[in-house]
Amino acid sequence: MRKTIRVLFPALIVLLFEGCGVKRTSSELIWDASFPRIGSQSSPRATDLNNDGILDIVIGAGENEYQPSNQGVLALDGKTGTILWTQECHDQVYGTPTLYDVTGDGTDDVFIGGRSPHFMALDGRNGNILWQYTYNYEDDPILRHAQFNFNNAVIVPDQDNDGVPDLLTVNGGNSKAAPYSTEGRVPGVMILFNSKTGSIIAADTMPDGRETYMSPLCYSPVTGEEPIVIFGTGGETISGNLYLTKLSDVREGNLRHSKIIATENGHGFIAPPTAVDISGDGYPDIVALSHNSTFFAIDGKTLTTLWKRPIPSTESSNSVAPGYFTDDDTPDLFTFVSKGQWPNSTGTLQVMLDGKTGEVKYMDSIGCTGFSSPVIYDIDGDGRDEAIISVNEFDCNLGFTGESPRDMETRLIAVDFQTRTVQTIDAQKRMKNIFTTPWIGDLDGDGYLDIVHCQYFHHSYLLSFLGMRVKRIATPIRMRDRARWGAYMGTNGDGVFHGR
Repeated sequence: MRKTIRVLFPALIVLLFEGCGVKRTSSELIWDASFPRIGSQSSPRATDLNNDGILDIVIGAGENEYQPSNQGVLALDGKTGTILWTQECHDQVYGTPTLYDVTGDGTDDVFIGGRSPHFMALDGRNGNILWQYTYNYEDDPILRHAQFNFNNAVIVPDQDNDGVPDLLTVNGGNSKAAPYSTEGRVPGVMILFNSKTGSIIAADTMPDGRETYMSPLCYSPVTGEEPIVIFGTGGETISGNLYLTKLSDVREGNLRHSKIIATENGHGFIAPPTAVDISGDGYPDIVALSHNSTFFAIDGKTLTTLWKRPIPSTESSNSVAPGYFTDDDTPDLFTFVSKGQWPNSTGTLQVMLDGKTGEVKYMDSIGCTGFSSPVIYDIDGDGRDEAIISVNEFDCNLGFTGESPRDMETRLIAVDFQTRTVQTIDAQKRMKNIFTTPWIGDLDGDGYLDIVHCQYFHHSYLLSFLGMRVKRIATPIRMRDRARWGAYMGTNGDGVFHGR
């Protein structure tokens, strides 16, 4: 049943629709799908799975860590929110889906990973397993380390000449290793999979022998150039590096020649970087945010540092979203960081940097620590983008290890950097969203912006699950163009920003 959302950009509606003859003048909750017991550290992706012309939603899920679930991956009908199919898991499937039609039937298939280790290809029509990773590499000098968590995969050009693009991902991160200790930490592994069969084309450990949590990026800087791969090492308390290498070296299982383009001491690089041209030379530059909340802007052509900006006394596992937030044609950067030190974080800072200079142009402090990332769209049509983010309101001083906050509210908000105002899109008490990035775009092709976001029932420990809700909100916002940054790691899921 459709419901009218009580608050959604009320100040912007007149600006958008005056004299336009619009059909929709208020926001509607199109559907609200609830699931007991499970939760998610994944983020939704959209593709038409049932061939009805409306994009459907795919998201990883599961129960609490180390627990199996019959609902490890969910596919929801974009029109009604009903379940199209599910796939079981033996631990949390926290990766965000990668979509590609590997079966050639006209429907995207789903590649997704998670803990313990979990990585599989699913038929997009029915959720059946096409192939899955099985750890049996105890005697392999490289793959014996690939026994932990699989992060997001990216599609790369065909590397084994079978005519089908392949998959690049990383495995790493022993959750049982103690903070600040090197005991129990093993080298992360980069793996190149055949997307059709799941066979491993090549693999190698991180050049510095450290763990990895970062989803890699792979792209050609300009048309016709050899693809490059950006990847990172280190953790919350372990130093790390940001690397660049050639895809051909990955294919040869040789990461030794990778070039260090940034280094952080005492922390690593966890969130995936963003490829975005901020120097104006036609080459994507590389913007990365270390766990120590240091922004690094690296020239994509020369690999020199364009600028560097620390945000003192904070940490971050959130990725950086690019958009046009200021009054020039250079993309700017937005994210949010956590005050203090995990797990005793005491709030968040929302930070927007000028893409040209790295200067902080906007800062606010809304809500408590969370690990979702922003999505971006020009909501009011003024030529400057707004950011949509999820925030949690509770007693931030409780952190993530002490007494569970009794009063909890999760809000989905929009930040207008020009007017320096914040609008509430949706709010729900006794719910939280610690990890999931929203999805924005036009699900049904009616020309209006849709928002898909998740909320999780709060009952005790902030990181535990006891049920979830997935919502589709239809807004009165006309889509003048496609959302350039409409999901985790961007609309295309590849971490590459394509400008105006």
